[in-house]
Amino acid sequence: MPAITVCEIFASIQGESTHAGRPCVFVRLAGCNLRCAWCDTAYSYEEGNEMSIEGILDRVDPFGINLVELTGGEPLLQPDSPSLVGALCNAGYELLIETNGSQDIEHIDPRAKIIMDIKAPSSGMADRMFWPNLEFLKPDDEIKFVLATREDYEWASNLVRNEELAAICSILFSPVFGMLKPADLAAWILEDRLPVRLNLQLHKYIWPPEQRGV
Repeated sequence: MPAITVCEIFASIQGESTHAGRPCVFVRLAGCNLRCAWCDTAYSYEEGNEMSIEGILDRVDPFGINLVELTGGEPLLQPDSPSLVGALCNAGYELLIETNGSQDIEHIDPRAKIIMDIKAPSSGMADRMFWPNLEFLKPDDEIKFVLATREDYEWASNLVRNEELAAICSILFSPVFGMLKPADLAAWILEDRLPVRLNLQLHKYIWPPEQRGV
């Protein structure tokens, strides 16, 4: 039987992406192959308990919320994750998958919406991106850049222009909370007329930024 190591399952307000503000159930899987310098969920590297796919669905259902996000850690790292994705889609959920871009998404159920994080230089993980993934993104998927410095911004904005990423799907520019001022990032985007969306971590403004389960 497929088994998934789950860090936590909880309901909250979706804090990021074009779905920000919507009620959402988060299924956070354990384990990650990257170690970003500013990671805010390092506890998911090791914490977790094995659950069956049926057990996960049984935990999600009572929340009564149709939007579900599979996150981590890196949710596509576990070999049975595609089976979980298919089961959640088959159950009728609107499914988001937040992935760090290092794992092949070609065979992920197309009913799921991918939110792919392209790691900027300050993360220390920019060289871990699996670039062929850009070929498999759909118009309703999203690309996210988490930025800590002006150098990150320049790197990301050049990539958006040179690869014409906005023609693929929505592009999100997110400031690292407490490191890059949202007003500065907004000013840069406006100055350069970039075709991107400013993406704040809404949950960190509603609740204490270190609080879990929100």
